[in-house]
Amino acid sequence: MDTRPAAQADVRPFTGLAGATAARRLAEDGPNLLPGSTPKTLLAIVLGVLAEPMFVMLLVAGGIYLLLGDHAEAMFLLAFVFVVIGITLAQERKTQRALESLRDLSAPRALVIRDGRELRIAGREVVRGDLLVLHEGDRIAADAQLVQGQLTVDESLLTGEAVPVDKLPNPELGALATSGGDDGAALFASTVVTKGVGLAVVQATGIGTAVGRIGQALATTQETTSGLQQSSRTLIRNLTAIALLLAVSLVLVDWLWDGRAPLESLLSGIALAMAILPEEIPVILTVFLALGAWRIAKARVLTRRVPAVEALGAITVLAVDKTGTLTQNRMQVAELAVGDAVFVVSQPDLPETFHTLVEFAMLATPIDPFDPMEKAIQVFGHGRLAGTEHVHDDRQPEFQYELSPDILAMTRVFSGARPDVHLLATKGAPEAVADLCHLSAADRLAIQQRVEAMAARGLRVLGVARGLWEAGKLDTPWPKTQHDFDFRFLGLIGFFDPPRSDVPAAIAECRAAGVRVLMLTGDHPATARAIARQVGLSERAEVITGPEIAALDDEALRLRLKQVDLCARLLPEQKLRLVRALQQTGEVVAMTGDGVNDAPALKAADVGIAMGEHGTDVAREAAALVLLDDSFASIVGAIRSGRRIYDNITKATRFVFAVHMPIVALALLPALLRWPVLLLPVHIVLLELLIDPACSIVFEAEPAAADIMHRPPRSLHANPFTAGNIGFAMTQGLGIAVILLAGSAWLQHLGWAEKDIRISIFSALVFALFLLILANRDLMRPALRNLSGNNSLLAPMFAGVGAVLVAVLAIPFLRGVMGFAAIGMPPLLIAGGLVVLCVLWLQIVRWTNYRRLHWTQK
Repeated sequence: MDTRPAAQADVRPFTGLAGATAARRLAEDGPNLLPGSTPKTLLAIVLGVLAEPMFVMLLVAGGIYLLLGDHAEAMFLLAFVFVVIGITLAQERKTQRALESLRDLSAPRALVIRDGRELRIAGREVVRGDLLVLHEGDRIAADAQLVQGQLTVDESLLTGEAVPVDKLPNPELGALATSGGDDGAALFASTVVTKGVGLAVVQATGIGTAVGRIGQALATTQETTSGLQQSSRTLIRNLTAIALLLAVSLVLVDWLWDGRAPLESLLSGIALAMAILPEEIPVILTVFLALGAWRIAKARVLTRRVPAVEALGAITVLAVDKTGTLTQNRMQVAELAVGDAVFVVSQPDLPETFHTLVEFAMLATPIDPFDPMEKAIQVFGHGRLAGTEHVHDDRQPEFQYELSPDILAMTRVFSGARPDVHLLATKGAPEAVADLCHLSAADRLAIQQRVEAMAARGLRVLGVARGLWEAGKLDTPWPKTQHDFDFRFLGLIGFFDPPRSDVPAAIAECRAAGVRVLMLTGDHPATARAIARQVGLSERAEVITGPEIAALDDEALRLRLKQVDLCARLLPEQKLRLVRALQQTGEVVAMTGDGVNDAPALKAADVGIAMGEHGTDVAREAAALVLLDDSFASIVGAIRSGRRIYDNITKATRFVFAVHMPIVALALLPALLRWPVLLLPVHIVLLELLIDPACSIVFEAEPAAADIMHRPPRSLHANPFTAGNIGFAMTQGLGIAVILLAGSAWLQHLGWAEKDIRISIFSALVFALFLLILANRDLMRPALRNLSGNNSLLAPMFAGVGAVLVAVLAIPFLRGVMGFAAIGMPPLLIAGGLVVLCVLWLQIVRWTNYRRLHWTQK
């Protein structure tokens, strides 16, 4: 009787949980997910809107109109509050949907046995006691104990160890051991089965798992506000204080000095405060960043933290993994070597010399493997040896020796011509296979030189050997180690992970944009150099390796990183040190990663980017962005989008400050000069209804400038609230304010009625709003030239604003609410003349700015 150990344990039936029990445990323990941010409640959103200074003033003004008996004006003001609440709710819901999409992405699916049958469910529905059915390539959904079968599991996501560990079954349930040990039965969530089939009973889910405990602190971290949001809040706070001070002063002057009724004086003060407050700024930042995240998601980059959208445009260094990001992560056989003979895969026919090498490489590989290089062997062998006697898909191994830290090779043992004779097929690291073959020093040197030459071409190399073992007796136990066999070296197989086709163009775009690309890889330095040459990443041949990094102090590392673009033989924990070293030299760093050990570096980077296809839950929780297709070109596209978003925020900010200047002037100066009131709160509210879409819709949809990826990155601390940008905007607006006030003074001198003057000034102000939108789209072109362009929302916006103006002038009820006289031609002609003067003023400002920039560049 054969007493040698079997490859698999005996199978005995398991029925798993009952469906009702699983449902009860899901309700008790909650879903099997890492913790995420709790969405805001409806009440919290509404209260947040109502707490804004602008809406407090609207509520007060609406109440005053009710006290004065002006119910139409009151309803108009209060309706505006509900419109904004509705918009805010819609935006919040869109954000929640994005987060829910992320959670769906991060939760794997699982095959379980319930009520005696196999059932595929979402990973979030796995509960304690569930019986997981695990196959090669599965990502384990929860912490569990293996009760049947044998598995080899990649736990590098938890331990950092690259070598997979073997798991043996234990039907007696007990406390789970720690990760990283061989021969244990403990399985851990987010690790990957690389070999075998088994059944496991779930012991812990969600934050109770090992990966959940690591990720809990990351997942529960509160999202910080962006630099733009912080700057805008400071600006709004200061302007609010100024607005309230001026409003109170105006009320006191109007009431005590001019003797107007207290409620009317209060309305004037509220109108002034509303005119001063650039309430659109928070809306701009919220909407632009949120819609920017949505647009980037359409390009296969999911935003987890909205402030990262702002930082995208400031990135100066992009540190990326080689495998799967720059390359396709799809290994292919590229080259064979037998002695001095070399076969390149581009040759049409495989010579007989290489048949045995490929045959034994296939025998040393499972028929349906998970490992990328093993897949490449089977694909190549079945393609080149089809129809020959060298393909043995029907043969099953009797025993197998796995890869181990001591011997980086694996051997599969097959039955031979006689019961006591066994055929051996081995593959592994070339030096390990050469050692098993007991080659001479000269032969080993020749193999080493061949391997180095292949590595220099970007190939990863495996050695292949064959052997025979005569057991002597049927019950002879298998030898304890592969060194007890005699092998004959057959040759080398070179594998190649081809670069993604879109990478060279994307790297060239980064270089033009002033973004340096740094390659991070655990591969051989020669492989890193070869890929870098092929994709045009760097012409510098120098590479820094993990051992070199470990030997350098921080100052020396910072200096060295200025000289190299390639980091090879890198350990995951060294990424954090690299990120910090780059940041200490003033760089804004984006970094890609996929493992649990990458999480600290992803969180420390200015923009952490997790891999979506091959990444772990914890990496996604730590990262600001999730790359759904693991493509380098998607990252570059996100950088381009980040720059466009910042440009558009700057344009919208400039427009807001420009348009508020004439509104402030028309609300303040008539009261101080004892002129008829030109702007009432209802006018300002209507203008806000027109200004908000201009900011949050038209400017957000502005296409990227032609030179957007030919500029150096902006400073991370730059913002659109600089003196230059705000000063230019105020210059535009002050000129328009002077024109409108002068027109009002002239019409009063002519003896026009208050309601007729108000029609001319308000109509001209609305048309000036049009002009300011056009003028701030592109400062280098005249305002009217900016009517052309590929912003599809510009025409609908203008049509909508025009329709609103026509409605308030033509509909008697709205005309009464606005305090306008019956429509007539003279007020409209005067408004047209004022608009022509505004066009001339904006052209003078544009020409002056162009000359200033021209001389500055000289």
